[in-house]
Amino acid sequence: MNNFTKRIIFGLIYVALIVAASLSGPIYFYGLFFMFMLVCIYEFIRIIELDSIYPYLLAITAFSVAVISNNNLLVFEDDLNERIIIGVLISVIYLSLVMALVSSRKIAIQYVGKNFLTLIYVALPFGLLIKIPYLNFDRTFDTSVILGIFFLIWSNDVFAFLIGKNFGRNKLIERVSPNKTIEGFLGGFIFTFIAAYIVAKYCSSVQPLQWFTIAILVSVFGVLGDLIESMFKRQAGLKDSSNLLPGHGGFLDRLDSIIFATPFIYIYLFLTT
Repeated sequence: MNNFTKRIIFGLIYVALIVAASLSGPIYFYGLFFMFMLVCIYEFIRIIELDSIYPYLLAITAFSVAVISNNNLLVFEDDLNERIIIGVLISVIYLSLVMALVSSRKIAIQYVGKNFLTLIYVALPFGLLIKIPYLNFDRTFDTSVILGIFFLIWSNDVFAFLIGKNFGRNKLIERVSPNKTIEGFLGGFIFTFIAAYIVAKYCSSVQPLQWFTIAILVSVFGVLGDLIESMFKRQAGLKDSSNLLPGHGGFLDRLDSIIFATPFIYIYLFLTT
């Protein structure tokens, strides 16, 4: 089985898992992305050479508080829920300074910095991702929103790859990712807009103009996420974040676009919904 065939097969399995989990309800949705988050953290701390369990504690805290606030397990007003989330996260973040103190790390600044980087780059986006389906008027789980966003992400990734591979001539940022081209970026951008038009017809909880704005965020920040992950891997001397997904590399390789785009999509929907 060649690499391209593996890429298609495991890509379809990955898509099927996300669609099935999203359609099955919040519990399955949370469970799938919780596992994705832990694997991505494992891959990322391998890339940045961080030997610590603390990033997992940060991630589990952020994810758990997001789940609690989504399901109204804290009986407070929404704005107070947000304050609680911020308070808990800040407390856990500052605990990393204490951890550096008691762990006898020789280079405490690097240790703390890598923990913060893991929180911001991996853990926080997953916490925000599971809150996006609840950014609607009645704050209930909206499957169509999250599937619509992933449809835009997949459209951008697929068409950027196909057009870049067949028509790409001008490199985007060659020193970071030699395979990324301006033509591929523009192709992904155009087809993501087409995908947004399709999604807008079937997801009425988000306005058409919002979907087109999300398409811009997906195209721009999705590509930036891919390039930033490539930058980390190049500095670490790695081609892939792992070999867990044949044909794709690792889960971080597969999810880098949505990880980086999620905070911007969340902020936009939070402010406009």
